[in-house]
Amino acid sequence: MCGVCQVGSMRSRTEIPQASKGRIMTSNFSQATLQLCYENVNASCIKTPYSPGLRVLLYMVFGFGTVLAVCGNLLVVISVLHFKQLHSPANFLIASLASADFLVGISVMPFSMVRSIESCWYFGDTFCSLHSCCDVAFCYSSALHLCFISVDRYIAVTDPLVYPTKFTVSVSGICISISWILPLVYSSAVFYTGISAMGIENLVSALNCVGGCQVVVNQDWVLISFLLFFIPTLVMIILYSKIFLVAKQQAVKIETSVSGSKGESSLESHKARVAKRERKAAKTLGVTVLAFIVSWLPYTIDTLIDAFMGFITPAYVYEFCCWSAYYNSAMNPLIYAFFYPWFRKAMKLILSGKILKGHSSTTSLFSE
Repeated sequence: MCGVCQVGSMRSRTEIPQASKGRIMTSNFSQATLQLCYENVNASCIKTPYSPGLRVLLYMVFGFGTVLAVCGNLLVVISVLHFKQLHSPANFLIASLASADFLVGISVMPFSMVRSIESCWYFGDTFCSLHSCCDVAFCYSSALHLCFISVDRYIAVTDPLVYPTKFTVSVSGICISISWILPLVYSSAVFYTGISAMGIENLVSALNCVGGCQVVVNQDWVLISFLLFFIPTLVMIILYSKIFLVAKQQAVKIETSVSGSKGESSLESHKARVAKRERKAAKTLGVTVLAFIVSWLPYTIDTLIDAFMGFITPAYVYEFCCWSAYYNSAMNPLIYAFFYPWFRKAMKLILSGKILKGHSSTTSLFSE
């Protein structure tokens, strides 16, 4: 998804410069007043950097998000894989989601940071395509992971006692495989076959300059991208609406069961504990889904409108939408740290180096 966002930001800055390229070569005055991504290259894109103070501030803000995405998600992955108590189908999904966000932080955000602030792409055409492909694949992978997680939580809350037999490790593995394979196939089709640029060859040619990473996508593929975001998001919203409705009904039943007979108290107590645990997990992951929607909605809507309105979005607006989406990859570990005591405990053990000690994988992370 956000791989296309670098198209928008660079596009907005290069459409006008490309139109004036002829004047750059014929007017010494014009050439003196303009900065180029590559000096002494006639086909170079025009550079429009921020002021030194603002550049430092942006590098700090974007760099912080990048470090948080890399380190935070790495801690989540290590926690789930190392501690045996966390080896469950649901947590494997969370670890896979964290892996996607980790890859966004380590392979996408650093290069996008330079591109956003310097307004030039210094990493070559080959890496431009790879970067865009990874960007789209990992972002859509996050969306699909969250969609499957919402399905998992729905089953867990609506039928908590039977849930372990329905959502097994093998089912979790299938969900994880789909969440990785489909985005990789889609992004490869968009960025390596050229079909996404069909019908807009003139625009592609106009945006082609040295120092740019203009991977232009036509309206049909922009619409497909919107649907690939909208459909999983709609599924999440519907399922979590049902989850909270069921949670209310369960709360009423539990209150009623308290006054039941002593013969049923043990069973009802067990049901109550299981239902409470699953509702709490659903609420926490519901916050994760909400954060995803809030982070990605501005970019998704703007991309759709922009494609059908003649690319009218200013560069700084596009950059804001892009980094709002990128920052979602850094938010999930913060949500886990705030809502999950077990993650805070696991994080302390990892950062203190105690996981290097023998039998640390069997450490109890839960209070009960």
